Amino acid sequence: MNLTSIIRPLFNGRLKAIEQYESHAESIQRSVLEHLLKRAADTEWGHRFQYDSIHSYEEFAAKVPINTYEELKGYIDRMRHGEKHVLWPGQVKWYAKSSGTTNDKSKFIPVSRDCLHDTHYQGGTDAVALYLRNNPLSRLFDGKSLILGGSHAPNYNVAHSLVGDLSAILIENINPLVNLVRIPPKKIALLSDFEEKRDRIAEIAIHKDVTNISGVPSWMMAVITRMLEISGKQYLDEIWPNLEVFFHGGVAFTPYRDQYTHLIRSAGMHYMETYNASEGFFGLQNDPTDAAMLLMIDYGVFFEFIPLEEVGKPHPQVLPLWDVEAGHNYAIVISTTGGLWRYQIGDTVKFTSTNPYKFIISGRTKSFINAFGEELIVDNAEKGLYEACRQTGAVVNEYTAAPVFMDAEGKCRHQWVIEFEKAPADLKEFARILDEALQHINSDYEAKRHKDITLQRLEVIPARKGLFNEWLKSRGKLGGQHKVPRLSNNRDIIEQILTLNSHA
Repeated sequence: MNLTSIIRPLFNGRLKAIEQYESHAESIQRSVLEHLLKRAADTEWGHRFQYDSIHSYEEFAAKVPINTYEELKGYIDRMRHGEKHVLWPGQVKWYAKSSGTTNDKSKFIPVSRDCLHDTHYQGGTDAVALYLRNNPLSRLFDGKSLILGGSHAPNYNVAHSLVGDLSAILIENINPLVNLVRIPPKKIALLSDFEEKRDRIAEIAIHKDVTNISGVPSWMMAVITRMLEISGKQYLDEIWPNLEVFFHGGVAFTPYRDQYTHLIRSAGMHYMETYNASEGFFGLQNDPTDAAMLLMIDYGVFFEFIPLEEVGKPHPQVLPLWDVEAGHNYAIVISTTGGLWRYQIGDTVKFTSTNPYKFIISGRTKSFINAFGEELIVDNAEKGLYEACRQTGAVVNEYTAAPVFMDAEGKCRHQWVIEFEKAPADLKEFARILDEALQHINSDYEAKRHKDITLQRLEVIPARKGLFNEWLKSRGKLGGQHKVPRLSNNRDIIEQILTLNSHA
């Protein structure tokens, strides 16, 4: 009997609990809210909004305002300096560094002990549970796990708290038993210099029997590429013949899928998407034949949703989970055991099912192009690129896009900077297919492209190899959970990238 078959029955209880999502979603979520309110009733925030007098979701929504990071920043800063019982009971030691706001370079998301265990680690456990359910012949635990994470950020630490990428915080606090099956060693996993970390992980991992890998697709690919260079091998399954699954998240997998399937030839290889953000663990791909993820509704997270057209309004409509509809885009609002209350995380989702609640990540509330009323979101961009790559045989590594408001000839368009792993034979043909695919996907974009009156055909500028990593490195964001912004409604980011591209 192999080790995996011995461990497998330990997950049966969780699988039965997850089955309840389909028929008891509303009652599960109301119970989560009740738990959050009771736990935080004796905090400063709980006193302010009289949590001990709130007995329903409706009362909670009426009393507590919707918040962004700016509204909670003062409380979080005090928590980082050691104050207790502010947004969550006790003292919160760890803070996940996330991308900045309009006022600050970085956000610091509280990661309480409760949040670590009832949300983030529970999500990891459930990822394994669902994977084993779907793959009865798995030998997952009979080899090593390569978990690729970020690093601590000591320059952000203060006397009473520590800061790091979420993945680094998870590795730092993980159950020591997990280290028996995980690589690399903690001291290497938490290195801040990504290039050094990549090389050292590659050198170690070549000699291990790895059955599963976890991380952000772009950074994992950098490690894999380095392993192939060191070993002289052409395919990853020559190094890891027993590799069977990649638990991936952080960025959309679509641009990287062809690269992975090219390097991993095994018919038994699986890919499972996870949605684990700094603020919480939200979703898991529970069906390998369906790209949508299951919303994980019994963790320490209470979900609400703002219809996309309401985002930015002074008093937007806000819906609990049981009132959302399939086919609509919503901005996510969460209340968590980390002390985030009715907090807008900035991601948007589209539900594909409400029984159970399944969704795709459709973009960011600040990652879109709507300079001319075209309302282009990341989900549109990913689908358009997929079609352009399918028809031309190209493979996209990284990209970003932004509007050109008016050029020297008075023309307006979208401008894309794309780093190709495999360039198309005809770049203009690639741009044409991408442009037509976006029109087919997005009726607003199609209307603005009509007869080239408002928008002209998009422009694709090829990026030199490594350009986006160079840009991330210049901003101190190489590795970890950092990612290239896909769409911007202004030209700040694309101009920086174009300047670097011209300095080849």
